[in-house]
Formats: sequence, structure tokens, C-alpha cells
Amino acid sequence: MTEPQARAAGGTSLRVTEIFHSIQGESTWAGLPCTFVRLTGCPLRCVWCDTEYAFSGGDRVPLGVIETRVEAFGCKLVEITGGEPLAQRATATLARRLLDEGYTVLVETSGALDVGVLDDRAHRVMDLKCPGSGEAARNLWSNLDRLTGRDEVKFVVADLDDFDWAVGIVRRHRLAERLDEGSLGALLVSPVWGMEDQHELAAAILASGLPVRYQTQLHKHIWGPDRAGV
Repeated sequence: MTEPQARAAGGTSLRVTEIFHSIQGESTWAGLPCTFVRLTGCPLRCVWCDTEYAFSGGDRVPLGVIETRVEAFGCKLVEITGGEPLAQRATATLARRLLDEGYTVLVETSGALDVGVLDDRAHRVMDLKCPGSGEAARNLWSNLDRLTGRDEVKFVVADLDDFDWAVGIVRRHRLAERLDEGSLGALLVSPVWGMEDQHELAAAILASGLPVRYQTQLHKHIWGPDRAGV
């Protein structure tokens, strides 16, 4: 266990908004059955956020109870999300315990908080904030040095200016090479839901020559954009 991971260890409960079983809607894992642990609280306020209901409230749940509820779904793929899951200290402990039990664990994080607290076996899906989110200044750039071939980077783009910004980040930090050990397409570009110029975005991706994966939010296509718990 590294020093950041040791500092994060501890904590016996988490504030939870919901735990549910659904189809994974994003990342290279999209389309697979997945159990989601959505934690409460987020220090960011992206202008296009679709989970504002997770900013507050929730219930304080012991880690053992969370594990029992996850086990009841019988699914070995688990995503810890939010809100911002790393805003709670015990998130790293939950991830480690689930990994020890044989689960594949994804952690969806904004990248604004230190991902070094997570067990190296976890798959970190880092949602770097483009300027259109209003929160690009919150990106913790040192996190990029912690990425491995099992991790993924997502850019949610509001327009072509956001995409151009993302291209610059990918090239400047050599993210395609850094993530090359893992699955093809671990660089994700996702249009904000309802974006009008998706044809132009697709053309821009093709013109960039980068190995990025264009994705939309599959769960919203299935259940609609306003339904929680999916």
C-alpha cells in the first residue's frame, strides 16, 4: 500500500444516495450489467451536471451493509460513483474491500481529488473537466501521472471548443501512449446530453487522428435522461 493509500485507509461508513443494478452506460465497460454505489456529495458544480440529486442528503451506511447490498445483486462488476466519490475518506476502503472479494471495481471520479488513495487494482474512470463545464480550474493535473493501462479518461464536451481543448490535453500529456497498455478507446469523448452538433463532433474526432472512443450515455437512451437509479 502506498503512502496516499495508507492515509486514505480507515472509515467505517459512507453517505450513500443509492445502490442499484443496471446496464453500464458509459466507459469501455458500457453495455455490461453493473452494480452502482452512488455516494453523496460533490465539491464541483458543473453547469451540465445530471446528478444534482446526489449533492446532499443520502443515508450514512456502514461499509459491511454496502457490501451485503452489492452482493445481493450477484454481479461482479461494481462502479463507485457520485457525486464525487473521493470526497469521502472511506471510499478507498470500500473499493479495496470489494476488490479483495473478487469484484472488478470502477471508480468514476472528476479528477479534482487525489486518485492515489485508490488501490492500484481499481479501474479509475477520470472525468477531466473541459472549460464548458465551468470547473476546468479544478482539475488536479498531477493525477495524470498516476494513470495506468487499466484506467480511462473521459472528456464531456459541450461544443467543438471543448473538444479542441481535450485534444490539446491528450497530446500535451501523451495520454494515448499512457493508456495504451489497456483497452483500445480508453480515451472517451462524450457530448453533453442534447448537444446539437454531434455530426460535427464526430467529424472532428475523425480528423484528429486520435484513438478516442466516441460515446453517448447508453442508460439515457434506454430509460430517458431524467430517471434516477439507472
